[in-house]
Amino acid sequence: MLDYLPPLNEHNLPYPDTMHPIVVHFVIAMVLFAVLCDLIGYFTKNPRLYEVSWWNLFFATISIFIAVIFGQIEAGLAQPYPAAVDILSLHTLIGWSLSGILAGITAWRYIIRSRNPKVLPIPFLGAGLVLAGIVFFQVYLGDLLVWVYGLHTVEVVKATREGFFQ
Repeated sequence: MLDYLPPLNEHNLPYPDTMHPIVVHFVIAMVLFAVLCDLIGYFTKNPRLYEVSWWNLFFATISIFIAVIFGQIEAGLAQPYPAAVDILSLHTLIGWSLSGILAGITAWRYIIRSRNPKVLPIPFLGAGLVLAGIVFFQVYLGDLLVWVYGLHTVEVVKATREGFFQ
């Protein structure tokens, strides 16, 4: 069966470079921009920003599932060495949780929007800030995996293949 799969490159991937960071940066930007638009819209009494926020949440919710799928594929191919395993596991757990949380907040926002698109309750703003906090923590974990542990970097993949981390 493995004969039918494409060969892995120097990043230990079947495609040229990691896709998860590319997709996930859209999610990060859309979620944080949505929260920012909600806050600015609330304090300036500008409900047009609520519409901008809604569409950012909507597309972020779709995109996060694509990011999680690529994240799972790339995590499975990463062959993490022992020092990176716990961070990768936590990043994976929070990524799946975040997809559910984002979907729930987007559904909540849809209900609020369908009742009165010009009003946003304070608890929703609080949920948005909590969501932004989780996103920032998830970004921190992802940064550790790339910039500290070097997953899918050429040097770490080469060292892993040569048995350096065994």
